[in-house]
Amino acid sequence: MPIEIVRNDITKMRVDAIVNAANESLLGGGGVDGAIHRAAGPQLLEECRSLHGCKTGDAKITKGYDLPCKYVIHTVGPIWTDGLHGEEKLLRSCYQKSLQLAQEHGCTSIAFPLISSGVYGYPKDQALRVATDTIRDFLIRNTDDTDMLVYIVVFDKTSFKISGKLYAGIAEYIDDNYAFEHSDRRHRRIAQLESSRVFEDTLADCMCAPKEIGSLEEALGMIDESFASMVLRKIDEKGMTDPECYKKANLDRKLFSKLRKDNNYRPKKQTALALAIALELSLEETKELLMKAGYALSHSDKGDIIVEYFILNNMYNIFDKSDDFEGEI
Repeated sequence: MPIEIVRNDITKMRVDAIVNAANESLLGGGGVDGAIHRAAGPQLLEECRSLHGCKTGDAKITKGYDLPCKYVIHTVGPIWTDGLHGEEKLLRSCYQKSLQLAQEHGCTSIAFPLISSGVYGYPKDQALRVATDTIRDFLIRNTDDTDMLVYIVVFDKTSFKISGKLYAGIAEYIDDNYAFEHSDRRHRRIAQLESSRVFEDTLADCMCAPKEIGSLEEALGMIDESFASMVLRKIDEKGMTDPECYKKANLDRKLFSKLRKDNNYRPKKQTALALAIALELSLEETKELLMKAGYALSHSDKGDIIVEYFILNNMYNIFDKSDDFEGEI
């Protein structure tokens, strides 16, 4: 996945570059800044002195020294006042400049902290949205043949929380639509049958096929558009390129190439849903795409209900997630 949100110690990340949420002096401080300097050793501070500081919204690069990464990219995030003093523009610039430096130095993997969300006071939910939106936009615009894997590294659950209003809306939708409790074995079986209903419907359609089909060749000639064909058709209709689609879907290029090369490609359900979201399909189009892959949206599955909620509300940003739905989306 091109973007992954993980709970980890950024100084332990084995990537090409990690990003340091620094202050303007670049001479070390508290929080992530201090932890990175301690883990890298005194040579990092020595090189930082030669950089003569860094402006807010800008970024500079050094070696990684004793860290398990090649480079440290130092960026200075904005101090939150009220959101009306250009904080978002500066925060976006931090991510953009850092990604540009990483690309210029041939990095294929990079780990970010949630910049400005500590003592600088940027609200964590807003900081996370700025981070994911900016990184996603950069990856979509990136025409380089090399895909970049980007981690957003956080410590606390709060960093995953979505707004209370959005959570309330999803929770209410689940309450209204969640059909079965998974603690009951019988209900789990019903859920399985619900998910496979598309196969039964297809079989029933075949059994009711017109009598005039006289040969297997004729029957095979009436096969509907495949999953791969529908995805590629929708990409053309939306005026997108392949990289724009798979990067927006947060899919690996190698995985997408299977779809391009094999008209009979059968994806996992999660992949099919990611492509539907990336293409901003309507609910009916999403159901059609899933059916072509052999799946269905089921009200016996909370994850499916959440996806349905987002589509019905025209919310196509995959990265607005929280621990409340961990393992369900």
